[in-house]
Amino acid sequence: MQTFPEFRGVNKILVIKLRHIGDVLITVPVIRALKETFPDASVSVLVNSGTEDVLAGNPLIDELITFDQKMIDLSAVARYLKEIRFLKKIRLKGFDMTVDLTGGDRAAILSRVSGAGYRLGWKSGKGFIGKKYFHTHQVEPHGGKHMVLQNLEIVSRSGINTNNLSVDIHIPEKERMIIKETLREYNITEHDTIVHIHPTSRWLFKCWKNEYMADITAWIIEKGMKVILTSAPGKNEIEKVRKILSLVSGLQTKNSGLINLSGKTTIKQLAAISDISDLFFGVDSAPMHIAAAVNTPAVALFGPSGAFDWGPWDNKSSGSGVQGLGAENPYSHKNGIQRSGIHTVIQRDWDCIPCGKDGCNGSKKSRCLEDITPDEVKEIISEKLKNTGRHKC
Repeated sequence: MQTFPEFRGVNKILVIKLRHIGDVLITVPVIRALKETFPDASVSVLVNSGTEDVLAGNPLIDELITFDQKMIDLSAVARYLKEIRFLKKIRLKGFDMTVDLTGGDRAAILSRVSGAGYRLGWKSGKGFIGKKYFHTHQVEPHGGKHMVLQNLEIVSRSGINTNNLSVDIHIPEKERMIIKETLREYNITEHDTIVHIHPTSRWLFKCWKNEYMADITAWIIEKGMKVILTSAPGKNEIEKVRKILSLVSGLQTKNSGLINLSGKTTIKQLAAISDISDLFFGVDSAPMHIAAAVNTPAVALFGPSGAFDWGPWDNKSSGSGVQGLGAENPYSHKNGIQRSGIHTVIQRDWDCIPCGKDGCNGSKKSRCLEDITPDEVKEIISEKLKNTGRHKC
């Protein structure tokens, strides 16, 4: 086994990422770095329940462990007992190294309780007293870098590296066939230009105006292209899609050029949809990261978030080492319209961006997003499709 002087006997590794779907997906380069550095070690990944499918089937991962988020809703006593049982389960697995990519209190406790001799994580002044002693190797967060690169810094500072920084997702053949069959039902063929539109986010302050999204949807269909519309199954997101479609007439038949799959797809099916699409268009969300992971060009609307740390990751650049550690960040500006490889982020260049707030003045609406016009978006989508050779605008 290849080792470094400070790491001995690393046979079992636990990566911890207790965050949302997109956050979990972009940990893949860290997992690859660990597997390449310790090829004989098994790598387990601990994630929140409901996010595990984004990593399921990845050959770099030997075991997926889920933390049941529903236990948070239990009574104090029931929750305490269940958390203790979970901690014991982790302890009994006998990990030699933990890599905490979460930064929260629970992940730090899991790292320490695991009994691993090597515990890598973020250096943070937040959390409980003494938290800094729960890791043996700590890295100061480097703001201004993409989260893929920030995650990698935790391991790279200790000599754990990879030259392949691509983020990928495994799609089972069964899920591919389900989507292909759905396309056949709607008379959509491989010769059609398909645009995957995901207009929603769990945080509605990241979303565009319904009228604008309806305008883009209708425009794409009028140009002879096909649209697959998706959203998460949450009530707010389903309702937002309903309102968008209510503003577009004539989309109720199977020959309309639109497939509405909002709230009806699994994570793997979302990936299969993006994989057969010529373009992804949507907001800053997990499906944006999934589309990038299957190498589908993404046009993404960004409001209060930073594209420099959360923009769609370009695999073709990172896979060739162009965007390696220490290289220029793929989104080098604070804000504005930016391109990274096959992807484009549309964002205002206002001084207040990114603010990271949930809308302007607590309104849950982001003026910086509402200021982006459909005509600007149409121009960029037209250019993007022209470059794919499937231009019909």
